[in-house]
Amino acid sequence: MAAPRPTRRPDLEVHLGASGLVVGRLHLGSGRRSAFSYDEGWLRDARFFTLSPDLQPVAGVQHPRQVFFLALEDTAPDAWGERVIRRAHAKLRQEDRDTPALDPVDFVMWVDDEARVGALRLFDPQSGAYLRAGGANRHVPPLVELDKVLHAARALEDGTESVQDLRYLLGQGTSLGGARPKSTVRDTDGRLAVGKFPSQADRRDVIRGEVLAMQLADKAGIRVAPARVEVIGGTAVAIIRRFDRTDDGARIPYVSAATMLQSDGRDATRAYTELVDVLLQAGADPIAEIHELWRRLVFNFLICNTDDHLRNTGFLYDARQRGWRLSPAFDLNPMPGDRRESKTWLSEDTGVIDSRDMLMATASYFRLDAAQAQAIWSEVAQAVAGWRALARGLGMRGTDLLDFEPAFVESTTP
Repeated sequence: MAAPRPTRRPDLEVHLGASGLVVGRLHLGSGRRSAFSYDEGWLRDARFFTLSPDLQPVAGVQHPRQVFFLALEDTAPDAWGERVIRRAHAKLRQEDRDTPALDPVDFVMWVDDEARVGALRLFDPQSGAYLRAGGANRHVPPLVELDKVLHAARALEDGTESVQDLRYLLGQGTSLGGARPKSTVRDTDGRLAVGKFPSQADRRDVIRGEVLAMQLADKAGIRVAPARVEVIGGTAVAIIRRFDRTDDGARIPYVSAATMLQSDGRDATRAYTELVDVLLQAGADPIAEIHELWRRLVFNFLICNTDDHLRNTGFLYDARQRGWRLSPAFDLNPMPGDRRESKTWLSEDTGVIDSRDMLMATASYFRLDAAQAQAIWSEVAQAVAGWRALARGLGMRGTDLLDFEPAFVESTTP
């Protein structure tokens, strides 16, 4: 029988960025749910900003509705990362039956400090160290080890992973980039990136399809995370640059659109017009960001990207302007065969996006006149129309083009 945990877990400090600025305290209690209290020095700091919209800027203990306050929930591992943690924990219990069962708070605790999304960090004052930082078996694998990481991901899907495989993957599954096999990696220039791997369940070249969409978005005038294809032993791997780090490695605060709207991300009735309202209230450059958002909606419609749930849109905090900006676009995937409609509503009145007319009719809410909206539509459509040449440049074959054609042809044909 597993040994019982202490009735109360020790508190952790919440730090911000590489400097380790103390911004609050995380109270873990029994491990089922947490509570949070702002550091009073941070509340008085001229640089103060609200870390998460579900937190009030006041002293005292606050009790989030979820396991953690929402901005910290955004740093939790996705479904792939949870799978790695559960398998690693199962192996620990095989070796030592006294290993306690996983509690809800543990998944955020297991994320590697170096790989954690955004600028929030968890510091253990008892040990004087950040959680999951350093150690011989904890590091972000460099790109030159990508073949080993790919092997580890395949082994995990097969259920044949070794302890060494788990060491490569553990804590590296970020909330950025969806639920498919992945790992944070360190690119050749030292910057953090996400390596995304094919899944055994894939029925088309999803990896090249995602990089195609990312590069098309760039041509369409959208801020997007740089993405490329690396071929490892004949297998295509997507390398997508992490945008929550500066060129010198500093950490940038990040929250998802789900967090901005205080949603769990599974609420199917939240709308993009609500994000317009958020940007008007808290945006670093509201009108420019709102125009960018509308351009992304046009692009998603034209490539049949139907997986546009609220966790696939993010915001980065601009400390100079003291406001939020849309993060570079990520997790863009053409979905041939899907019905061409968005997952997130356009507005509370219209529901999902399923036509050009709907988008054009709502352009004024995005602070665009008819001429501006038409100009953006034309620019995006022109970029998307060149998808075949770009796809061939990424190594797609004729059969791949046929697979993806339904995502593009209907929307770009006059």
